[in-house]
Amino acid sequence: MSSMNFMEKLLDGVEFQWKALGAVTTIKTGPSVNRQMISANPGEYPVINSGREPLGFINEWNTDNDPIGVTTRGAGVGSITWQEGKYFRGNLNYSVTINGSLKISIRYLYHLLLEMQSDIQALCTYDGIPALNAGNLKELQIPIPCPENPEKSLEIQAEIVRILDAFAELTAELTAELTAELTARKKQYNYYRDQLLSFEDGEVEWKTLGDLCSIGVGQAPVGNEIGEYAFVNAGTTPSGYVTTYNTEPNTITTPSRGQGGIGYVGYQTTRFWCGPLCYRIRSTSEMLSTRFLYHIMANAMKDIVGLANMTGVPALNKKELVGFPVPIPSPAEQERIVDILDKFDTLTNSLSEGLPREIALRQKQYEYYRDLLLSFPKPKVVEA
Repeated sequence: MSSMNFMEKLLDGVEFQWKALGAVTTIKTGPSVNRQMISANPGEYPVINSGREPLGFINEWNTDNDPIGVTTRGAGVGSITWQEGKYFRGNLNYSVTINGSLKISIRYLYHLLLEMQSDIQALCTYDGIPALNAGNLKELQIPIPCPENPEKSLEIQAEIVRILDAFAELTAELTAELTAELTARKKQYNYYRDQLLSFEDGEVEWKTLGDLCSIGVGQAPVGNEIGEYAFVNAGTTPSGYVTTYNTEPNTITTPSRGQGGIGYVGYQTTRFWCGPLCYRIRSTSEMLSTRFLYHIMANAMKDIVGLANMTGVPALNKKELVGFPVPIPSPAEQERIVDILDKFDTLTNSLSEGLPREIALRQKQYEYYRDLLLSFPKPKVVEA
């Protein structure tokens, strides 16, 4: 069934009307609040301010049974919050309160604002600190079904809410189950990795990284054009994408400088640009598989951090890195270990396979049905 047929059946031929958000709700913020104020007055009431999660918990509340909020400033500007019961609303969160006896379901409005997230973000300004002006938010146009028949309108809204809440609840349950499974699999992965990569004295030969590998840093990319090749530098994720590459795939990377990245071990499966603050490491010996070495280093991130100079700007010097000890089991044993650990790695970390993909699909399923139910065609003339 197409989305239009589904909507026609649900609305049963009734009209719907677009209204400015400010015409049907009251929009305002709470008083100023900060972490020092919360620390001095700890309590049970969540503080809802500029983040998607509570800023903390305080011993007073200023809002009750008024759950919808919109973030006014900061990185999460325009985000929709839902907080039931008593809580403390801060000055960086707009309350969106339905006026008087208007026949609008608060939960319908919440799902509607989630669906219109991109429209809300388009109202924000991004010069300096991102901000959402209340006057702009009040102009946001929202659809009200069957405006001439309030009871019928509430009935339609309730059916939309019932469907979306059911999908939201199912999504939350499945996500919780999958997240718990993912956590268990990660623990299992770490356990087996520790077991597989722990060798008794005399069981294997030991060499150093410098004996077996090429180790060097890259250079700054030329130009600033955006391209297809990852620019891997001091962080744990690409610093951008450039138009050319300087390193072949199947290469280990680990930052040489910077806060937060030291000790992180990555493995690049495609061509990439290696930056000046990143080591690229590849085995040059027939005794050692580069992929096996990756698992050894990934399992020893704390040891790699221990090699770094952490005073001032953290730095991992090559003279320390070359002495990193590497066990050398037989090539067949290396292949066996890599095969087992790669399967765990795919299951726990891949975005295209395994459990993370299932979690993402559940969220997309909810968003699909929300789009289906709440994507009304806007009229040429919008009523204020």
